[in-house]
Amino acid sequence: EGEYDDANSVFKVSGVGLPPPEPARITRNYFGNANFFGGPSATSVSSISLLKDIEREKHDAMFVFVSDVWLDEPTVLAKLKTMFNGYSKVPPFAFVFFGNFTSGKSHDNAVNKIKAGFKALADILASFPTICSDSHFLFVPGPQDPGPGPVLPRPPLPKSIVEPVAKRLSHVHLCSNPARVQYCTQSIVLFRENVINKMCRHCIRFPNRSEELHVHLAKTLLSQGHLAPLPLHVMPVYWSHDHALRLYPIPDVIVVADKYDAFSVTATESLIFNPGSFPKSNFSFKVYLPAQRKIENCEIGS
Repeated sequence: EGEYDDANSVFKVSGVGLPPPEPARITRNYFGNANFFGGPSATSVSSISLLKDIEREKHDAMFVFVSDVWLDEPTVLAKLKTMFNGYSKVPPFAFVFFGNFTSGKSHDNAVNKIKAGFKALADILASFPTICSDSHFLFVPGPQDPGPGPVLPRPPLPKSIVEPVAKRLSHVHLCSNPARVQYCTQSIVLFRENVINKMCRHCIRFPNRSEELHVHLAKTLLSQGHLAPLPLHVMPVYWSHDHALRLYPIPDVIVVADKYDAFSVTATESLIFNPGSFPKSNFSFKVYLPAQRKIENCEIGS
């Protein structure tokens, strides 16, 4: 909003705002059970009573989110072993591992390094047969992992790279970036990108308080209804797959794995959080409890 100066032919802006986000429940009032999220079903599963009952009964189900799983770093591998040991008696429903899967200190033999890293991870998992048989493992590639470049969405990691782990696990899922997960009635979006840094460099007006950056990020993503609300030269997108980055209706959970500090915020009835960089945040990660719709902050420490 603002006013137009006829004398100088200039429009003077006094305020810039974003479109108001629309909660998913209101969207469903207009579109009924139409399935926007994806998957084999033509109708949304969010209102199926049987799935709601299962969701409540599985009160101990949990998702473990870890970002920047640098498999070429011995310290990271040691901390992962500690984490698996802690969950060995009560395996989580799923471990969600975000890239980058190497530290990126050297690009020499990068593919061989990531292959060796997954082989080391497979060797560690061999000591935890219950986790290997019961837990789902989701691998989401990061910006520096092998792939076609910085264009979104990114395809999954090549099967040849993850083969040692895939042979060891009963439930392994090589995800695109971003990826979508449907757990009972809850829709979960997984996204690995250093989006906060890019948005700060290209924002119209920088927030007065830097500690509120994550709040501004959450509101911007929801208001724009898109994971990449930036010009194409900043965040290139394949036009034919742009729908994979849309956030309409707003999902129940949006995981934005960023190198920025970990955060969690609730906005427009949606939970948005960042697990933070595992090796850079004293080996911290986040656990999501879907039955309670609650986030727990976890840390292994040094």
